[in-house]
Amino acid sequence: MALIVQKFGGTSVADVECIQNVARRVVATKQAGNQVVVCVSAMSGETNKLVGLAHAIGGDDPLDREYDVLLSTGEQKTIALLAMAIHQLGHRARSFTGGQMGMRTDGAHTRARIRSVETERLRSVLDEDGVAVIAGFQGVDEEGNITTLGRGGSDTSAVAVACALEADVCEIYTDVDGVYTTDPRLVPQARKLGRLSYEEMLEMASMGAKVLQIRSVKFAMRYGVPIHVRSSFSADEGTWVTREEDVMERLVVSGVTCNRDEAKIHVKGVEDQPGIASKLFTPLSDSGIIVDMIIQNVSSDGSTDVTFTVPKGDYRKALDLATKTVSEIGAESVDGDEKIAKVSVVGLGMKDHAGVATRMFAALAKEGINIQMITTSEIKISVVIEEKYTELAVRALHAALVENGGEAPVVP
Repeated sequence: MALIVQKFGGTSVADVECIQNVARRVVATKQAGNQVVVCVSAMSGETNKLVGLAHAIGGDDPLDREYDVLLSTGEQKTIALLAMAIHQLGHRARSFTGGQMGMRTDGAHTRARIRSVETERLRSVLDEDGVAVIAGFQGVDEEGNITTLGRGGSDTSAVAVACALEADVCEIYTDVDGVYTTDPRLVPQARKLGRLSYEEMLEMASMGAKVLQIRSVKFAMRYGVPIHVRSSFSADEGTWVTREEDVMERLVVSGVTCNRDEAKIHVKGVEDQPGIASKLFTPLSDSGIIVDMIIQNVSSDGSTDVTFTVPKGDYRKALDLATKTVSEIGAESVDGDEKIAKVSVVGLGMKDHAGVATRMFAALAKEGINIQMITTSEIKISVVIEEKYTELAVRALHAALVENGGEAPVVP
């Protein structure tokens, strides 16, 4: 008997018919001899409605605590309906909010972090041959306040519960049938990947692939729980995300991703001495702004330029903070650019295969696309380009590095 945690996103539970379809899938899994815990999101569009209500009453900055109380009701509706649907199929089910099932978080409203997961109530339901239906995206802090985990929080909830229960697999059901080499809407030639390593999925998620939330992959990697990304509307095998040693076909390039949600800030004439970088980036960190890529030019005449990227939603705030810091550190000037995008190629095989960067840069040059910034890791190369060339860059890189020989397997 396997213990399986299944997660269904908003499109999978969009209406009554979809919820009944989910119930049938859950029951089929249980009838196959498995224990099942189901984690669900709010019905498609429900969270947006609640956000709209919050801003209609609370303005641009509604109270964080009450905002979380409001948004958590979306998942509460879904868990009750799904539990009812499972009962209608002749099987026992019990629903739990995040707080009821024991999802303990810190007190950072709208972006809480999981501290622990209590499993006693879930195991009690499983021991009674029932299905535990839990609300994703939410938990409670030490004082009993409802908290939410931020965008993609239901993925994180599901994987965290799978880790706490030592589940055999966490199945992530969505409206796509797996992880593709790139967005099929941009490149019709994109193909579904059978297996990816945790490391590859982390890179792809952080670089713009929206199939899995980054924190959920980190949980799975830490505790060694396999993730199976598959379609809610098909019984076909999806994509397995697992340990590197379980990935038999180590592709040179597994995927091409893009992220338009970034902006660039350029600080000119920074004095090249110890402590200056700290003074520049500390105000950003203190304000909760996440800095992604950082490039510092070679020092010339005792000064240098620093360029970095931040989420587009934080651009104005980051630019204001950098402008204030410039006068304090004696830098020459600061400017920025919101019309950029980050395009990345990711693959385990890049560790063992030379020439990917050369082919990447050549493919972009052939299309007349200028590279503004470059950053690398062992299995990833990212570049910043003008936003208007994003789709062209993705198609060109997929053709050069995936379709035309880039997917040749590398022998471990």
